[in-house]
Amino acid sequence: MAEPRTRPLTVAGRVLAGTVSVAVLGASGFTWYEYRQLDGGMVKSGALAEARKNAPPHLDKSVNLLLIGLDSRKDMDGNDLPKEFVEEELHAGSSEIGGYNTNALIVLHIPANGGKVTALSVPRDDYVQTVGADGKMHKIKEAYGIAKEAAEQKLGGKGLSKSELERQSREAGRAATLQTVQAFLDVPIDHFAEVNLIGFYDIAKAVEPVQVCLNNPVDDPIVARTATHEGGGTGLRLPAGVSSLDARQAMSFVRQRHHLKNGDLDRTHRQQAFISSVVYKLKQQGVVNDLGQLQRLFDVVKKDVVIDDRWNVLDFAQQAPNLTGGNVEFNTLPITGFKTIGGQEVNTVDPDQIKRIVKQLFGHEPPPPSAADAPAPAETPSAAPTATPTATPTGPRAVVDVHGASAEAAAAESKALAGLGYPAGKATGTAAAARARVTTVAYGAGAKADAEQLAARYGVPATASTTAPPGHVLLTLAPGRTPTPAAPSAAATTAAPADEPPPELPMQGPAVKAGGIPCVD
Repeated sequence: MAEPRTRPLTVAGRVLAGTVSVAVLGASGFTWYEYRQLDGGMVKSGALAEARKNAPPHLDKSVNLLLIGLDSRKDMDGNDLPKEFVEEELHAGSSEIGGYNTNALIVLHIPANGGKVTALSVPRDDYVQTVGADGKMHKIKEAYGIAKEAAEQKLGGKGLSKSELERQSREAGRAATLQTVQAFLDVPIDHFAEVNLIGFYDIAKAVEPVQVCLNNPVDDPIVARTATHEGGGTGLRLPAGVSSLDARQAMSFVRQRHHLKNGDLDRTHRQQAFISSVVYKLKQQGVVNDLGQLQRLFDVVKKDVVIDDRWNVLDFAQQAPNLTGGNVEFNTLPITGFKTIGGQEVNTVDPDQIKRIVKQLFGHEPPPPSAADAPAPAETPSAAPTATPTATPTGPRAVVDVHGASAEAAAAESKALAGLGYPAGKATGTAAAARARVTTVAYGAGAKADAEQLAARYGVPATASTTAPPGHVLLTLAPGRTPTPAAPSAAATTAAPADEPPPELPMQGPAVKAGGIPCVD
């Protein structure tokens, strides 16, 4: 049997806030007595045992940790969270709303050699095949709730107490989430940590105020939310630039999804940025010197975080300096578009592409040939240069056709792109562009490199298209969602920076780097 991988991350587990706790442990150098007090009082889960039965093989001694943010309005015994907290403090509707969705899923990959930590967020609405739930296609966030409900029905006649029924059915939900993420990414999960709404709030309360940075001002008014109407809005109003948030504002910051140009995808970047900002604060302000705050964080961890029963908190504490020293980069795995299935809007994904991206980022596979991510039709001699491409292109060569919500919008964007060196093609107003929820970039034969460079400026992936003419890129501009891209720097037009994913690894938006207060939308 393989030796348990307990070296990295440990108390961090709970989405966003877990990493915060982790940072505290590593920075403090707490005593063995304090460790025993903390570890002995934490909630442990055996769900990992089921996930390990069908986990993909380990290719090295690295460690993969899954942080789970559970959007549940119930406590660990199945009781409703306080009404004043859910409805008045969070403006999150009643306890019947939200179910048991995993609204944040972040995989932290800690290399065997202790190098840079890679953090990958999985968008919650990705439409995938569940494992350990019902085996059908669902949003990845729903695997937990589906498995939990099935377990409740199975256990319902066994005379269990309410709290024990909640505990056992949640174990089924955790096991399904672990197995579904493993299968989707094709990597084993070694450890996990889970936190719900009130757990995140408690940690945010213990470390407030926390500074965050926005690229643009936000105004997210509250719309009434009930059990039959989604409603929405968090009430968050912040200017562009750096702001200091209390716990209530922090919850709104990581939960907002309306009035953002990329909706849930931007919310994912908010979560990443908040983790980075909190860990940065703990490191810069030396939380270890504030015994009161340190003790409050320890108390929160005990009360709110669930970790797997193979996790050794002390081992993680020894690894924490890597996580608090700005040696972490967050990326969001790409989607291919949106689709309505069964009355729900879902993210469509390319499972094979996702697996390739993860393997390359985790150092388990060499970069594929340039056409691997999205096969294109065979190129004609006139569509591609006969000489071997050089590492430093002279500039975009593909013609960019722009589809916009109106001919005027398309023409304006085409003109702006031409000013950046992109050869202008047709600029057309189309009904499809007017309905688009997100900007897309597609390309024909011979135009992949230019398409990827253009897509990076809009924070979207580039995809091959059999309908796009050879040597052309088709930009479909979502109305009011994507600003005109900034002028490229010399470095950007020659090669990707060393710390950015290479062009073969398209991500959903820019990376969020730890070690400071990153600005996001």
